[in-house]
Amino acid sequence: MTNEAIQEGVPSDHFAFFSSQNSKFRYTYNKIREVKSYRVGELFSAYRDILWDDGRHKYNVSSFIGEIDEILLGERFSTFGQNTLDNLIGTLRQRGNSNATINRKMAALSKLLRKAHKMGDIHSLPEFRRQKERAGRIRFLERDEEARLFAAIRSRSEDAYRLSVFLVDTGCRLGEALGLIWNDIQEHRVSFWITKSGRSRTIPMTERVKEVIKLPPTTEGRRPKGPFTKLTQAQYRAIWNEAKAEVGLGADEQVVPHILRHTCASRLVQGGIDIRRVQMWLGHQTLSMTMRYAHLATNDLDGCVVVLEKPRADEASRPAESSVFASPLTTPSRAATACKENGPEPAKARRKSSKGK
Repeated sequence: MTNEAIQEGVPSDHFAFFSSQNSKFRYTYNKIREVKSYRVGELFSAYRDILWDDGRHKYNVSSFIGEIDEILLGERFSTFGQNTLDNLIGTLRQRGNSNATINRKMAALSKLLRKAHKMGDIHSLPEFRRQKERAGRIRFLERDEEARLFAAIRSRSEDAYRLSVFLVDTGCRLGEALGLIWNDIQEHRVSFWITKSGRSRTIPMTERVKEVIKLPPTTEGRRPKGPFTKLTQAQYRAIWNEAKAEVGLGADEQVVPHILRHTCASRLVQGGIDIRRVQMWLGHQTLSMTMRYAHLATNDLDGCVVVLEKPRADEASRPAESSVFASPLTTPSRAATACKENGPEPAKARRKSSKGK
């Protein structure tokens, strides 16, 4: 290295310069950083308000993370290895957790660890693989169940009743309805901007929905920010649980406010609406989520019954060649049948036809 090169770049605490005849190189000295370790619970305390909005979902996530921290015995870590994750999933399965429940708990853990990794708190992440879930039954309300439940809700709160009608006729999520403001409602349509998928959508309103979003005049002369902003999720769920117990549905764990979304989807599919349009109506991010309701489209299969029953009824009177089950190898062709009935084709006709060809 020449004296000129040394004078050109004097090393400091952070940078050093090296030079040759053809090129110069610069590199940095990274500061030594203390490797810290954390418990899962500590990471959750640090990032829960950033990653999750207040509400029922955040409460569930808090429960999930608390259980995970307990399984890990409060172990502190700077890297979260694959073995740790595999052992955690195995323990949850031994405790009787279904694959669907494990997926929800791992989704919360994955979100937390990815944030911690991004912030430099931990230095490696395992591979989270989704467990295969079984397709369960989808519970939805029959018309008479809806009438009884809504009547019980209305006896307790007119606002909760209006919200219930809105949920079942729009199929929106509870949080989407509560977050509506008046600017989201234009003439015959309503737009949902704050959605789970992050994608906005606009749908038309039924006549019943148009009625329930109209608020009665108040003595103060003001109206709230939106049609349902007087209610919170906790208030609505409390009214819902009291009403469902009154009408004899208290023991049915699937009768939760989200059943109104399932009910809307089921009615659309049973009414002959194609799955793609149902996906757009509900705002599902993927078609596979909407396909859970595809089995309800029974009208599409009615033609199959006709095909299966018709040969059985007609097979005694119908000629063999017209049967849908007739084989082309065993059934005489129409030309051969006509030849037997009418006799052999005249020679002149055969010669004329061959010349024409």
